[in-house]
Amino acid sequence: MTTTKDNTPPEAPERPTSLRRVAAASSIGTTIEFYDFFIYGTAAALVFPKVFFPAADPSTATLASFATFAVAFFARPVGAILFGHFGDRIGRKRTLVWTLLIMGFATVAIGLLPGYDSGVFGMFPGGIGIWAPVFLVVLRFLQGFAVGGEWAGATLLTAEYAPPGKRGYYAMFPQLGPAFAFFLSSATFLIASRTLGTTSDTFLNYGWRIPFLLSFALVGVGLWVRLAVAETPVFRDRVRDTAVPAARSLPFLDAVRYQPREILIAAGALTSLFSLFYTGTAFLTSYGVGTLKLSRDSILAMGMVAAIVFGLATAASALWSDRVGRRRVIMVSCAAAVPWTLALFPILDLGGPVAFAVGLFGTLAIFGIAYGPAGALLPEMFQARYRYTGAGMGYNLAGILGGALPPLVATKLLAGPGSVWVGVLLATLSVISVACTRLIVETKDRTIDA
Repeated sequence: MTTTKDNTPPEAPERPTSLRRVAAASSIGTTIEFYDFFIYGTAAALVFPKVFFPAADPSTATLASFATFAVAFFARPVGAILFGHFGDRIGRKRTLVWTLLIMGFATVAIGLLPGYDSGVFGMFPGGIGIWAPVFLVVLRFLQGFAVGGEWAGATLLTAEYAPPGKRGYYAMFPQLGPAFAFFLSSATFLIASRTLGTTSDTFLNYGWRIPFLLSFALVGVGLWVRLAVAETPVFRDRVRDTAVPAARSLPFLDAVRYQPREILIAAGALTSLFSLFYTGTAFLTSYGVGTLKLSRDSILAMGMVAAIVFGLATAASALWSDRVGRRRVIMVSCAAAVPWTLALFPILDLGGPVAFAVGLFGTLAIFGIAYGPAGALLPEMFQARYRYTGAGMGYNLAGILGGALPPLVATKLLAGPGSVWVGVLLATLSVISVACTRLIVETKDRTIDA
């Protein structure tokens, strides 16, 4: 047996991981993380105004509910910085295990949280009152904190394993997670609604909690898959070759010092992507029920079909980006989003399920065109020593601009000037993304070993 100079056996190398297992681990992980994230958005549109803000009028309650939804987007850059630090220092795999655990804890806790008028174990007979939304905001912050560290790590896991010329293909798998998650979240709410009734007190008191509590089982599956994956070869090689500098570096400061332009350009380019996605998955659910008076079940069923549509668009655009480049494909999405968002609410306001389906499917299809290549683009834009941090910061800053602010502003616009101005808001964000995408230097053929 070979020994070192002090007669101790050398450390056994980590067993190599097949690309198929890496793809499965990244896809399952992001599915679980975004399932937890999306069920909150669905609940914020359908039940939280009544459960956590019953004293407010419907418009104010909806605005307050979406305000708690937005909290997570402001937590995401914080998570990107902290988890990015550890992801760049101790590894992608171990950091992703922690993001999954934190997300699972926060989601299950939301499922157990008493409502505004509910007591706890016989105490507070009049309900816990304001503490219910306070705890809801804290747990929502934890959800955003975890997702802030999840996306960059999951895409790095595949991008740093992928062979040259196929990073778009392999980075597609974590990008498919949100499509699977949106389908699952819509399906679980639909089953709960159909089983317990769409307007019953049982659904408002207990039924909406089922999707949150199911997260416990999903997290167990995700941990089992992720623990079986070895650390990425790029990270292992970097630590072996530059162990002392890596231990002393601060990835956040390095990313801001050396590539601030890339962080800001990435955030601007992906703003349209986020505005389309969270408009389609959260705001339109509320708009369909509250303004268009469509049934909750029909909207959830259309959400399941929409998930398939944007999943196919994500996969096709990721593969296309390996041929023509990431920048060109994302530009197609951003440019198409400008006229589409201006036409979106006039289409929706025609009324009826067909018009709603056209608006929902079109919005998420255009989103998917940009989302597919983004999984390869951001890892390719940053140096390996702060790649987790840089990619996460760019992605999650876009989340604030495109995911947090539009639902809040849109709710106020609906109550005031009208729905057409929501389209103007979304189109403006898409114009910003067009301008930023033009500034991206193509990364398709770039090596990411360093």
